[in-house]
Parts: sequence; C-alpha cells; structure tokens
Amino acid sequence: MQFSIQREALLKPLQQVVGVVERRQTLPVLANLLVRVADGRVSLTGTDLEVEMVAGTAADKLADGEVTIPARKLFDIVRALPDGAQIELKLNGDRVALNAGRSRFTLATLPASEFPTIDEIELVEKVSLPEEVLKDLMERTAFAMANQDVRYYLNGMLLDLQEHTLRCVATDGHRLALKETQLESSVSARRQIIIPRKGVNELIGLFETGDGTVELEFGRNHLRVRRGEVVFTSKLIDGRFPDYEAVIPLGADKRATLDREVLRGALLRAAILSNEKYRGVKLELSPGKLRIVAHNPEQEEAVEEVEADTSVSDLAVGFNVGYLLDALAALRGERARLNLRDAQSSCLVQEDDNDQSRHVIMPLRL
Repeated sequence: MQFSIQREALLKPLQQVVGVVERRQTLPVLANLLVRVADGRVSLTGTDLEVEMVAGTAADKLADGEVTIPARKLFDIVRALPDGAQIELKLNGDRVALNAGRSRFTLATLPASEFPTIDEIELVEKVSLPEEVLKDLMERTAFAMANQDVRYYLNGMLLDLQEHTLRCVATDGHRLALKETQLESSVSARRQIIIPRKGVNELIGLFETGDGTVELEFGRNHLRVRRGEVVFTSKLIDGRFPDYEAVIPLGADKRATLDREVLRGALLRAAILSNEKYRGVKLELSPGKLRIVAHNPEQEEAVEEVEADTSVSDLAVGFNVGYLLDALAALRGERARLNLRDAQSSCLVQEDDNDQSRHVIMPLRL
C-alpha cells in the first residue's frame, strides 16, 4: 500500500475522522485509523465502536492495500508539516514510512483485519435536506442533552421524523429544546431514533454552512449520514424517549415579549448574585415590565427591570438562570417571547415570530 498526496488534501479528512478516536481505548487497534487505498482513492476510517467516520480523498502514485496507523500521531505529524508539503506514505512490512521533503517518519501499524467496521445497515427510511438546516437544528437543541445521566436515553438527541417534518429534541429532565424543519418529501411512517451524545457532537463539528445536501439513512439500530465524501455512522440508543410533547405547557396564555439581548444582559447581571448551587432567579411580571430578582446565602440581592410587552400582573416564577440564558442563546430573532400559565408552570421560550423553535424550562421553588 502506498500513495502520494499534498498535505492540505490529507489534513482535511484526517481532521474529520480523528475526533471519533478516543485517546484511551480497551482495544489497541481502536487508537488507530484504518487507511485503505482502493479504486483510485484513499479512505480513512475512525471508530470507537459506537460511532464511525469514513472520509475519502484523491491521491497519486497509488498502490492498493490497507493497514491501521496510530490516529493521533499521524494527525499531529501531518498538521505539523509545512503548507504545501508533498507527502509520500508507503507500507513496508509492519511499518509505515511517511516522507515529506527532508522529513522522515516511521510508524508502527496493526493489521487491517483487526479493525472493527460497521457493516451495511438495514435501511428503513431515507431523507435529504440542506446541510446548514440540519446543522442549525442540532446546534439549537444539543445544549439540552443530559450528560452521563442514569436515564441513558436522555444522553442523546431524539430525531423525530413524521410526514413532512423532521424534529430534533433534547432534554435533561430540567429543560427541553425542540427545533423542527419541513422536508421536501413525505416519509412512509413516523420514525423516532436517539443519537448518542458523542455522535451528535461529531456531526455538529462535521457540518458546514453552505449549499451542500446531506442524506440521512435511518436503520433499525444505526443512523448513517452521507455528506460528500464523508460517511458517518452511529449506533442508536436503545431506549424510549419521554413524551416530549406532553412537557410543552398547554394554555400558557400569560405572555411577555422582550428584546432578546436586553433580557439576556439583565439575566447575566442578576446571575452574579444568584445562589451558586441552584442559580435561581425570580421573574416577576407586571404590566409593561419584567422584574428579575436574585438572592444568595450571603443575603446579597440583585434586581433588574426590563421593559416588556405584557399585560400580566402579579405573577412570579423562579427558574435556573443558566437554563434561561441557554434558551435565549439558541434563539435567532431580535425579540423573545416568554409563555407562562401560573406560578408553578414551566416557561415556554420562543422567538416572537417563529414557532419552529421551542424551549421549555421547569420552574424552581425559591
């Protein structure tokens, strides 16, 4: 196996796949990338047995073959070479020789036969949508995923596919984020899958803004995403996601519309004196304004008043200020709308002119 390639042409696919590889592995081969030369191209594969990323590129002076090479070392070497360097990589026995100009490197390898790869998935549904749309969906909901929660099905993101709509939903049990988009074609049946947290983060890092299109292939146990010469495959979390639609408060008719950045600034200032453990702030609504109050065990207090388009009076509800700030950061419009029902209800945070993005925050007792 051998090939010749310019540094930049190899660096990009390396960057795309190396993030999948964990630094600490139970199997030595999982610290390596599978490098395969076939059909006039070079492909690089990284996996941690949960997610797999394959990226391909064109090269010169090709000799077919495959081997696994230490992922981090290969990436660090290529990244450290000067711009425009021509890289020659050749397999000699159980070692790989990498030459670039006056630089010479010899790396240990492991047989490609030891490398685990995900076979073809059992396809049940396939949809296509613009890359920047899917990136936006995931970015605006991923923050609400749980992290190492014993309820393992919360440590990921739900993709809910129904009729002409794709929804991304995430929750950690204290807040929920939902963003949806319309699909060009309808699907045969409703599908719900949960992508693990690592898979979500890898996809967000992979996607770019532009005119590209991605294909989502829904399998029974896997999701496969095709984007140009990159193929991403993730195992799915085997669990039942909560009935998220039941969490969205119904009859939340007490509304306040505010300038999003003004509200965000007021919350940031009030948060300075909030309780470090619970980070609670109280929202007090009265006609024409929103009052934000924070206390801490040192008996310190912060009070902020913000102009609001509301006619609600005598309503006070406590929330985690961090959750409010995360929800506001995920909105794009200039004005945000807070929807409440009573002093014990959740808060539904939305853009004033767009219902496709919804964020639900559970109340705190202050």
